[in-house]
Amino acid sequence: MLNYDNFTIEMATRLQNEMKENISLKTRNKNISTIAGADISHEVGSSKLYAGIVILSYPDLIPLSYSLAVGESKFEYKAEYLAFREVPTLIKAWEQIPVKPDLLILDGQGITHPRRMGIASHFGLLTDHPTIGCAKNMLHGKYDVLEDEKFSFRPIYKNQDKLGFALRTKTHVKPVFISPGHHMSVDDSLEIMNRTVQKYRIPEPTRQAHVMVNLFRTGQRQAGYHEFDVQLPLF
Repeated sequence: MLNYDNFTIEMATRLQNEMKENISLKTRNKNISTIAGADISHEVGSSKLYAGIVILSYPDLIPLSYSLAVGESKFEYKAEYLAFREVPTLIKAWEQIPVKPDLLILDGQGITHPRRMGIASHFGLLTDHPTIGCAKNMLHGKYDVLEDEKFSFRPIYKNQDKLGFALRTKTHVKPVFISPGHHMSVDDSLEIMNRTVQKYRIPEPTRQAHVMVNLFRTGQRQAGYHEFDVQLPLF
């Protein structure tokens, strides 16, 4: 199993700088019929991690299946190096899925990262799969003043490079920060994520993954791959 426990920050930085050269910002597949959200939950003070991936139909967002896995990481928590802590357990959940979704949305950054290597880019490169990062907090770049209305957006720039978008998913509520991870263009990442917004701040793929993984952590769901018998909205 992939493990970064023995990596120092210097080693992690070097690997990020090497990996970023292989990121593709061209959309591999625009004919999306399934989309998934991925998230991690953990117990405070513990190295144990709970990973969840929820697959939904697209664009109607009906839940189809989910995969849950437990892992462990001793890599310290640092925002710029989240992938080194979380990706190994997420890949464990990913490998349980027999038919992969067309696109995976991860709770975190894509290329809106000092080395353009957020968790969505890292995961996408390791799996060679299209990914988008949907982060709750800004890590890198700047954007202009954003209107308060739902679906308002502004591009995120670093120097002259457009890296992603700040997207208001709910009126008068803090935006989320969208950026491509791998095999996805900047503009297509916004178009796709707009169609996953419902009544909550967090878009449906990562919101449902967040709820599911916390049910898993508290013993209300079991590890493994599961398909839904009744395809209705989860939460």
